[in-house]
Amino acid sequence: MKDFQIKKLIETEKKRQKKVINLIASENYASKDVLEALGSVLTNKYAEGYPNARYYGGNKIIDDIENLCKERALKLFNLDSKKPARSEQGGWAVNVQALSGSPANLAVYLALVPPGSLPAGRQGKIMGMSLSHGGHLTHGQKVSATGKFWIQIPYGVNKETEQLDYKEIENIALKEKPDIIVTGYTAYSGAIDWKRFREIADSCGAYLMADISHIAGLVATGENPSPFPYCDVVTTTMHKTLRGPRAALIFANKESQTAKQKELDIAKAVDKAIFPGLQGGPHLNAIAGVAVALKEAGTPAFKKYIRQVAKNAKSMAEEFKKLGWRVVSGSTSTHLFLLDTWMNSKGISGKEASEILEENDIIVNKNTIPFDTRSPVDPSGIRIGTPAETTRGKKEKDFKKIAQKIDKILKAKIAKIKR
Repeated sequence: MKDFQIKKLIETEKKRQKKVINLIASENYASKDVLEALGSVLTNKYAEGYPNARYYGGNKIIDDIENLCKERALKLFNLDSKKPARSEQGGWAVNVQALSGSPANLAVYLALVPPGSLPAGRQGKIMGMSLSHGGHLTHGQKVSATGKFWIQIPYGVNKETEQLDYKEIENIALKEKPDIIVTGYTAYSGAIDWKRFREIADSCGAYLMADISHIAGLVATGENPSPFPYCDVVTTTMHKTLRGPRAALIFANKESQTAKQKELDIAKAVDKAIFPGLQGGPHLNAIAGVAVALKEAGTPAFKKYIRQVAKNAKSMAEEFKKLGWRVVSGSTSTHLFLLDTWMNSKGISGKEASEILEENDIIVNKNTIPFDTRSPVDPSGIRIGTPAETTRGKKEKDFKKIAQKIDKILKAKIAKIKR
């Protein structure tokens, strides 16, 4: 590279990534093959539109790449574009052009409940988990575009168990009559009862959407239950447990009973929402990277990796409990968990914990915990994930040692604060 300033910064970042212990739940390390696809000549091509319906010439090979990516996405999740997929519900379609998870979710809302499509005076409602309880910004939070064009109907976890309270969620849904119920979370460590959510959605006539961005790898390998038999739409990013590039997938149930009632072809509506609704030409290098990652995720080696990710998370959470820390909800069924660093007289905020750990080359992110009394800018906890370090080959014993190291660092900080 002739640009020595950028080259130096890239090399410096590469060194940083190598030396730290990376516990960011939403990060991972893409393979050399994925990175090779991202850095390929595909970035030179513009391909506005969809396969066999482009607005530019020279896209025959590009069409082949995008179609192959779609085939691999459906295959990984054991879906079929023509036949029923693990349920009475019909076949599936997938859009692979979304640039990342946020525009993918926005596209779904635009497809299912476009502004101005409802009777005069009525604004669409998105029922999603509160941000402080583990939801995502794009699940209708006010600071997001999804909370400006639609009204968020928030739900959360039970105060005692810190787990989903399906009866309470049902009560909220029946009262508020949301247009879409969003499941799948960014900081919730429990297994999700997709069937129960389907029942709730049916009871109030809502679409059911699952955002499995965090747990996609676990779903694809059977480590977590699959939402596909029950949902109208499923979205996921690629760069977390799937170890792919920054990109997203949108799966649409072509024979959704909810869609039939509303006379909507979800797949076509999603495609139109992505292009021309939100985006122009897709990032073809990213789509190729997605295709590579999807193939890798279908291997026995990847299944073994994901199984280890789950084992490591559970083992680490248990070690923290032994060391006297409070793990939110008491356990994890996924690749992540929240550690309460403030309550029970620990006396260190999530922001302080994150900063002191980074000084010691351990990278986590500050995070609110359910019913947090502190600000999201300086919350009561941290979020810990195991995918990245599992990619590096670490196992249960290694994560127990990391927990012990974190314990030592944070308790030394707490002792210093209390002097």
